[in-house]
Amino acid sequence: MYFQRKFERGFGTFPLKGNELCRALETALEVGYRAIDTAQFYDNEQDIGNTISSCNIPRDELFLTSKVPIDKFSAELFRPSVEQSLEKLQVNQLDVLLLHWPPADGNIDAALELLLEVQQAGLCRHIGVSNFTGAMLKRCKALTDSPIVTNQVEFHPLLNQDNLLKASAETGIPLASYCSVARGKVFDIPLLKKLAADYDVTVGQIVLRWILQKGVSVNAMSTNPENIRANFDILSFTLSAVDISRIDSLTHQNYRIVDKQLVPWAPVWD
Repeated sequence: MYFQRKFERGFGTFPLKGNELCRALETALEVGYRAIDTAQFYDNEQDIGNTISSCNIPRDELFLTSKVPIDKFSAELFRPSVEQSLEKLQVNQLDVLLLHWPPADGNIDAALELLLEVQQAGLCRHIGVSNFTGAMLKRCKALTDSPIVTNQVEFHPLLNQDNLLKASAETGIPLASYCSVARGKVFDIPLLKKLAADYDVTVGQIVLRWILQKGVSVNAMSTNPENIRANFDILSFTLSAVDISRIDSLTHQNYRIVDKQLVPWAPVWD
């Protein structure tokens, strides 16, 4: 339960870098964010490290997640890449380390073993995955007794992820969201505008609250201070069961952003 509370509202940092990232992250920390999501691929770990080292927030209050890309899934490269992440972030240990994508051939066994090795070496407290299918979650469960604390995936009201939610429930591996507002497409949906007016909140808050009430942790990114604050303030209201069902009806659109056209090595999605 403590883990989930620390992790349920994360500040996403892709594709931010440099001063833009530092300003946004400083604002996020000021409004209360403590979970920060990054990845080696984002090329912003150094900027994050510089920011958190000057923010005067105790390390044990921060919750840092990073991810190893598939081109580092080898015995020679995996651990050195994690050590480099720690150096850039200026910390001794990650709170969560994820496999950013499943291997292109779909065989996750060797990559998961590498992940377990760096956990056992103390480089990360928890391990997880990203962009894994339901079948891959079941394979993870069969391969290790070490808890897989999250599967970070595209999750928003315009994409049906019922199969993945079912696999999550069956395996006990929670989901976390990225592309939480569908790269802005949710702001054009009349139903979501109507609900935002009804609850006297923003469309973004409606969407993020829906994600949380689906049992999925939220990662949200913004550079606008008002939006950063609003994205964090999603615990002060609760969507009714009727309204959750109304938002659920939007998922039939199956609007997927991260597909094989964008990411050729993406798996065949559930």
